[in-house]
Parts: sequence; structure tokens; C-alpha cells
Amino acid sequence: MPTPNTSAVQRTLAALVLVLGLSLPVQAQDASETVAADGKVVIQLLIYGEDACPQTNSEEIVVCARRPESERYRIPKKLREKGLDESGDGGSWTTHNEGLEASSRFTRPNSCSAVGSGGQTGCLAAALHQWYLERQLDKRNQP
Repeated sequence: MPTPNTSAVQRTLAALVLVLGLSLPVQAQDASETVAADGKVVIQLLIYGEDACPQTNSEEIVVCARRPESERYRIPKKLREKGLDESGDGGSWTTHNEGLEASSRFTRPNSCSAVGSGGQTGCLAAALHQWYLERQLDKRNQP
């Protein structure tokens, strides 16, 4: 019976660890794996601080990029610099919620609208407010 490839066993074991949710001490983050034209597996890693680049075997090529220790737990730079979100204005949740409230205000009670339940209840309040403003304007215009 042939023995399995060592790197295949390592990859299977790593996948099993991830699936089971076990956490092993990991020194590198942001790993990507591709296969080169000659059949060797190319592993690209970001390592932080003084962490060592993993040793390779004859079937793997490991490429390590070193980052400062202060970047280890930060959000990746390409995500930090994304800016506004693509779904809208990119404002806060409060701003988004205020916009939703403003767009549906005419259907709420006390809005003086024929749309929605209770929309008519604001018509008297709106008429009284208009009367008050006109009265104030008349007082200012009288000599």
C-alpha cells in the first residue's frame, strides 16, 4: 500500500483543525497557496515581528513577507482604506436610520396625510401651527 504525500497529509490535517475549530499557535497570517508550473506548491505568508519563516520541503516553495509587530492584529490596510461603502453614502447607522425615518414620516400618526394609519391626526396640529405663524407675521407687520 503506497504512503500518502506528506504535504497532502499536512494540508488535510490543517483543514481538519480548522473544521473542528481547534486553535493551534500560529505565527503567520494571511496565507495563500498556489501550484506552480513544475508542480510545486507555492505558499505565500505574511509574518510579523521576529517570527520565523516556516521551513520548506522539496515539494514546497514558501515566500514570506515581513510586517512590523504593530500590524499583527490590525485590520488589513486594503480594508482600512476602503473609504465609503459601496451600498450608499457610507454614513453612520444613525444617519441611515434618520433617513429611513424621514422618508416614512408622512405615513405616521400626526403627519396630516391620507396615506397610512393615523396620518389624518396631524392635520389639526398643522393647521394650528400655520395659524400661529400667520398671526406672528401679522403682529410684526402692524404699525
